[in-house]
Amino acid sequence: TICGSPDFCQLSQLATMESSSFSSRLFQCHGSFWGWNASKRLARVRPQTPRVLLPILVSSSLSERHRGDGESFPNGHIKTQGNGMEALQAPVLSEEKGSVVGTSDMMKLFNDTQQNMLHLNKQRLIAVEKLKKSKMDNELLLARIGQLEAEMQASAAHCDVLQRQMQTLESKLNEGSWWLEKHERKGSTKKVDPPSIFSKLMLRIDSMVLIGALSTSQAGALRSLVLMRDTQAGEIFHRHEDKDDKELAQDLLSLLDPNRRHGLHIVHICTELAPVAVSGVLGAYVTGLSRALRRKGNFVEVILPKYVSADLKHVKNLREMPAELYSFFGGHWNKNKLWTGVVHGIPVTFIEPFHPGGFFSREHFYNYSDDFERFTYFCRASLELLVRSGKQPDILHLHNWQTAAAAPLFWDIFVNQGLGGTRIMFTCHDFKYQCVQEPHKLALCGLDPQQLHRPDRLQDNLNHRLVNLLKGGIVYSNKVTTPSPQYAKDLIIREHGLKATLITHKNKFEGIYNGLDESIWNPRHDPLLPSNYSLEDLSGKAHCKEVLREKLGLTTSSCSTPLVGCIAPQVSDLELELMKSALNCTLMKRAEFVFMGSSKVPHIQKILDSLQQVSEKKDGCVLVKYDESVAHAIVAASDILVCASINEPASQMQLIAMQYGAVPVSKQESCVHRSVIDADDVAQSEATGFTFQSAKGADLMVALSRAIDLMNSDTERWKGLIRNGMSKDFSWDAICVDAYMDSYQSIL
Repeated sequence: TICGSPDFCQLSQLATMESSSFSSRLFQCHGSFWGWNASKRLARVRPQTPRVLLPILVSSSLSERHRGDGESFPNGHIKTQGNGMEALQAPVLSEEKGSVVGTSDMMKLFNDTQQNMLHLNKQRLIAVEKLKKSKMDNELLLARIGQLEAEMQASAAHCDVLQRQMQTLESKLNEGSWWLEKHERKGSTKKVDPPSIFSKLMLRIDSMVLIGALSTSQAGALRSLVLMRDTQAGEIFHRHEDKDDKELAQDLLSLLDPNRRHGLHIVHICTELAPVAVSGVLGAYVTGLSRALRRKGNFVEVILPKYVSADLKHVKNLREMPAELYSFFGGHWNKNKLWTGVVHGIPVTFIEPFHPGGFFSREHFYNYSDDFERFTYFCRASLELLVRSGKQPDILHLHNWQTAAAAPLFWDIFVNQGLGGTRIMFTCHDFKYQCVQEPHKLALCGLDPQQLHRPDRLQDNLNHRLVNLLKGGIVYSNKVTTPSPQYAKDLIIREHGLKATLITHKNKFEGIYNGLDESIWNPRHDPLLPSNYSLEDLSGKAHCKEVLREKLGLTTSSCSTPLVGCIAPQVSDLELELMKSALNCTLMKRAEFVFMGSSKVPHIQKILDSLQQVSEKKDGCVLVKYDESVAHAIVAASDILVCASINEPASQMQLIAMQYGAVPVSKQESCVHRSVIDADDVAQSEATGFTFQSAKGADLMVALSRAIDLMNSDTERWKGLIRNGMSKDFSWDAICVDAYMDSYQSIL
């Protein structure tokens, strides 16, 4: 088996090729074993043994004769022993010396060679195992590096959150932050030294104890609140410090009520915030409500898209966060850059997506074909931000259909990620806008289309093949609010295709009036006016009218001529027709007309440009570029203000008009129910303006004619309308913010 085997023949041939002493040697077999022919086998074998083995193969022992260390067998065969192997070996003749190489020497050569091959193979296997282990160690190292990077990013984000919380705490501890803002305004009658407000309160408490208005225990409890710089204590004292000690003591004792409300953590997820990003009434609403909630001792935050067209100059301390946020959308985790800043004391986080769709890198905020994708992306990223930063707000306040998707996302995906104590409030300012889309698109932000495309969830009530985002906001929210109580009642009648859903969830609905932000709209201290004025002294309003008329070139008539104003930041087709009707009516009545507004619709803007040229030849002026400072000047100068923004049920223009002593002419919408009271419908002591019922220009002209005629004919009655309007309190602090606080508490 040895001589005739291929391995043996191969080794022999290699030895022959490497050694000249073997080049002529002829291996012969003296007899055939099992029919093998060694010489023929040698001819067929190719050398494959590595050259490193040749020194072992070429051994001097080959020249020695057989030493007789085996037993002899017939025909010259020898039985050899070694390494547990047995073989039969035929004598080999040497051509050079004519000697026979002993079979034991050949076997020793073969065994040595075999042992070397086994050793090398073992070393090869060991090397392969080491290589595999090295690869595994490398993969584990890379994975650990990735984990450390993720932990580092999370730590950076956590540090940023802690830093913001520290800033918030510092702002709360800052004695003068919240009232300094009130008294920095132009024309403020009170001058308060912010650092001394709590010192003053301490002294007043001493006085209350001495006159018996407070017991010593009550005084001690109030002093503890003062030492903790309690914001509500400071707010009450600031608002009522002019009262005597007994009256002030009664106000302060409400702070010791065991059922006293503690501040809530409220997060607004919205698409507008005045004055940074404003398209309609939503921006002013969010800003006004947030500021009022902060004055009540609540911690309020806002999450907003970072529009490329946003006016960021109004953001204080704007900074890019070092950590990046990843949010799921379209089957991928997408990177987002985060920015933080403060707007009117409100902490704001801006989300800037790095999505190839460039969702917010556009000129306008709305009305793109991929609005569904843009705002569902924003909703998912906002919730990822809350979870990633470890926030646990009491209330998550959503606004309009653009953020309605956050409600089903919250309950289906995020509620069990540390947000179990959070509740959802959904506010819709106009139920006409709903966003209806194909169900499969819900999967883009991680929602399950099969689970949500059902009649009791997001399936559209009119087109059952589609889903309705606004409906999802209603179904998945704990509370739904509207711009007024009457608007909430009228929804069942108007329904907007949502009748079945509105009836099913009718107990969720609550109507709350939108308040007016007096820090922006108040003629007493408006810094954008040439003169400030109040109900007690209206001389400043006359001066505002004189200044505006001079700037616009309206000098052909006397100052007593009625000045009709109209403001529409975004003019629609319907508002354009109303404005044209108001212009024609005003000129027919020989009054003066000032309009300011613009439109993103090309054909409407073209008409406005033509009206601007026509009005210059008459007693009118059309300004085709909206400017906030000019808007304040027009409201203050106007005797009558036409409120043409009928596409905005929550428009505050009629409230602003009354605040500034301009008599409003407004469409009788449910959202302004009981705010504009028609002069011909009620007694003189209650009337505040003039209303029209339909959106037709003819109805507006009738109402406007009545207003101009009354101003020209009955001065005392006209002053009564101004007095009634200016005496009303439409501020957020009046009743609006308390209504929202009650609504928040009802779902906690």
